[in-house]
Amino acid sequence: WADSGYAGRLVGWAAAHLTLTVQIVAKLAGQTTFVVLHRRWAVERTFSWINRCRRTVRDYERLPDHHAAMVQWAMIIVMTRRLARHQHT
Repeated sequence: WADSGYAGRLVGWAAAHLTLTVQIVAKLAGQTTFVVLHRRWAVERTFSWINRCRRTVRDYERLPDHHAAMVQWAMIIVMTRRLARHQHT
């Protein structure tokens, strides 16, 4: 899912190069105030979970692969905490 700001060449590029389908989440017709959009909210919430890890808040890494590893590490932390929270001993 992507914000309507990414509509355009990104959708075609992702389909051609990454074989991914990108769905654009647009605001509702006639919307003038803030409304929570389900899919967009899921993406924004995930970004906030990733930014809870200190090294992902700023761009400290020199290579994109290093930053990708830090994002993956941050999501591993989120998921293991969730799994540990629901363990019954």
